[in-house]
Amino acid sequence: MRPPASTRSHFALTFIALSILCALAGCSGSARRAAPGASTTASAPTSTSRQPTTTTRACRTTDVLASWTLARLAAQTIVVPVQESDVAAVAQEVASGVGGVILFGASAPADLARQLSDLRASAPRGVAPFVMADEEGGAVQRMANLVGSVPSAREMGATMTPAEIEQTARVLALRMRAVGVTMDLAPVLDVDGGPGPDDRDPDGSRSFSANEVTASADARAFAAGLGAGGVIAVAKHFPGLGSASGNTDVTPATTQPWSDLQRVGLVPFADAVAARVPAIMVANAVVPGLTTLPAGISPTAITGVLRDRLGYDGLVLTDSLSAAALRDIGYAVPRAATAALSAGADMFLSEETDPGVVTTQTVDAIVTAVRDGRISRSRLENAVAHIVTAKGIDLCAAP
Repeated sequence: MRPPASTRSHFALTFIALSILCALAGCSGSARRAAPGASTTASAPTSTSRQPTTTTRACRTTDVLASWTLARLAAQTIVVPVQESDVAAVAQEVASGVGGVILFGASAPADLARQLSDLRASAPRGVAPFVMADEEGGAVQRMANLVGSVPSAREMGATMTPAEIEQTARVLALRMRAVGVTMDLAPVLDVDGGPGPDDRDPDGSRSFSANEVTASADARAFAAGLGAGGVIAVAKHFPGLGSASGNTDVTPATTQPWSDLQRVGLVPFADAVAARVPAIMVANAVVPGLTTLPAGISPTAITGVLRDRLGYDGLVLTDSLSAAALRDIGYAVPRAATAALSAGADMFLSEETDPGVVTTQTVDAIVTAVRDGRISRSRLENAVAHIVTAKGIDLCAAP
C-alpha cells in the first residue's frame, strides 16, 4: 500500500537533504543512491589524502649492458668466418653469443636461407648475429648464383648515374636479405685508378673512380641502395687505401702520406659520415704522417680522426685481423682485437681457419684487458652499444 502524499513528500524532502549532506561529506556512491525509507547508514568517507607514488625510470640500452658479463660483451664484438656451404660449422660460436658471421665462398647453396635461419635461431636471448658477405660486384661476389651478377664498382662508376647505382644496390640488397644476409661489406670508398685488385693493388676495379668527387657520390648511392633494400652498408677502407704501397692481406703496407690523403682519399669518408652511413671498416695500412701503427689498431686514426675530427658515432669494424699486415708485426688476432677495441673499433673480423679457438682466445684476451685496467668496461659497453644499435635491437624488449 502506498503511503499518503504528505508522507511521500516528507520522504522526498528528507532524501534530498541527505543527498546534499552526503555530497558535502563525501559519502560513498551506494549511500548517495539509497532509496527513500532504506537504511541511511553511510559507508566510511573516502580518504582524500595523496597516496605515495613511485617513479620508474625508463629502460636504457646502457642499463642492460651494465648487467652483462664481460665475456658476453666481448663475444658480441667478434665476427667469425665460415664457408657459405657449411654455415652450421659455427653454430657453437653463434650459440655462445658472437656478434657476427662472415660468409666466404663463391657459390652459395640453394638452401642458404634455411641454413642461416637455423643458425640465427641458436643465438642467445634474441640477439642474433649480423650475417655478412663481401658482395661488392665485379671480382668480389660471394653469392652471385643466388642474388645475380653485379658490375664492378669501376664499371658502375663509368657507365651508370648515381640513381642507377642506387637502384642496382637496392635490388641486390633485397635478394641478399631474402636469403638471410643482413650486412654487405661494401661499398669501397677508396679513390683508385690502378689495375687491381691483386697482391700489389688492393682496390683497382673495386673503386668507383680515381676522382674523389665521383667515388664519393657513387659509393654513397650504392650504400643508400643497400639501406633501401634492408641491408646494412659498410663503407671501406678508412681512411683510404687508394694508391697504397701494397695489399695488406699479404704484406704490411702504407697509404698515401697523411697530407695527401686528407685532400683526396679522406673526402669520400667525410662525405659518408655526413650522410650517416651505418658502418665503416678501417684499413690495416699504416698512414705516414698520422700514425706508425696500422690504422685498424691506431687510436689516432680511429678515435682521433674518425670519431673526434669527423664526428662519427656509428659502428666501426676492423678489416681482417688475421692479415699479414698485422701478423707480420707481431699481432695475432687476440692481441690485435684488444688493441683495436682500445683504439675505438667495435667489431673484429678475421679469416682464421679455426674460429672456435680464436673466439675463445679473443674473448679471454678482452676480458683480461678489462680486468687489468688496460681497457675500461665503459669502452667495451660502448662498442656493444654501437653493435646492437646497428642491429636495430631493443635490448629492453629482448627476452
